[in-house]
Amino acid sequence: MTDTNNTVTFDDIHQASLRLIGKVNRTPLLESARLNQWLGQRILFKTECLQTTGAFKLRGATNFIASLQEQGNIPRHIVANSSGNHAQAVAYAASQAGIPVTIFSTENISEVKAAATEDYGAELRLYATRPEADEAVKQAAKQEGVVWIPPFNHPLIVAGQGTATLEAIQDADQVDAVFAPCGGGGLLSGSLLATRQLAPHAKVIGAEPLVANDAARSLQSGVIESLSGPVSTLADGAATPSVGDVTFPILQQLDDFYEVNEQQIAYWTQWIQHLLKLHVEPTSAMSMAAVAAWAANSPSGQTAVVILSGGNISKATMAKVWDTDYLLQPPIIE
Repeated sequence: MTDTNNTVTFDDIHQASLRLIGKVNRTPLLESARLNQWLGQRILFKTECLQTTGAFKLRGATNFIASLQEQGNIPRHIVANSSGNHAQAVAYAASQAGIPVTIFSTENISEVKAAATEDYGAELRLYATRPEADEAVKQAAKQEGVVWIPPFNHPLIVAGQGTATLEAIQDADQVDAVFAPCGGGGLLSGSLLATRQLAPHAKVIGAEPLVANDAARSLQSGVIESLSGPVSTLADGAATPSVGDVTFPILQQLDDFYEVNEQQIAYWTQWIQHLLKLHVEPTSAMSMAAVAAWAANSPSGQTAVVILSGGNISKATMAKVWDTDYLLQPPIIE
């Protein structure tokens, strides 16, 4: 499915929030008094790791399908391409709507995400590379009655993801900054649109892995840059080859953007799991490197919202995260 109108507005996010009532969890905000003391700021965590399917991706997928149902345009079959969390989200949302779904992914998909995708009733087709999987889903989407739900580059997806920040700002007393990870930019661009409307004075700041820094390079050059090939990062949810033409113009309005090295990603994954007693994936914790820098360079006593994007992590990735124990000293504030 293509949309001739690629613009996204806050009204789209508001409409999405109405569609999602009763379909996705309104995840709670949590905080750590110990972390607040260390940083000198109040940090509120929007716990999308507690979302059904374990990640924020359910919001976009559910909004997309609910919009089709509103229009009476119920597809015969749904297809999607994803490395994990989007796959689970589409599989679950489609099963709830009673629509068959096929997911196109790569052979290096996280085992836990692959198993969950199939458990939700989806057929999983694996390819050697991401471009091969992407081409296969394009071909499948050409069949009559088949709708393709992209992972991030669609107004309905961006609007759905933006509801996480909408809820967080509504539930918080005040918000001075919002932080979210960046893969394809759906969550981060939705977060920016929601924040600009509901807390216009607040900064919106993104983060991505240093080894998968296509978004940072894109923001610097002013044109969409792509990764030269597959990358290996703990934050596998942010290893998207490039941002999209829907998300990029919104991302260009960000207040700041950070590239985070693998040591910092592991460091903050351990600390967030320890402080909040939550199972979070490294992509979620990555934003804390940006939070620490913001906290050190901002007047004390401010409030930040951090979107903990997901909690689906494989045994292999968990082993890498805990290869070095970083809990022997308090978080380093730079």
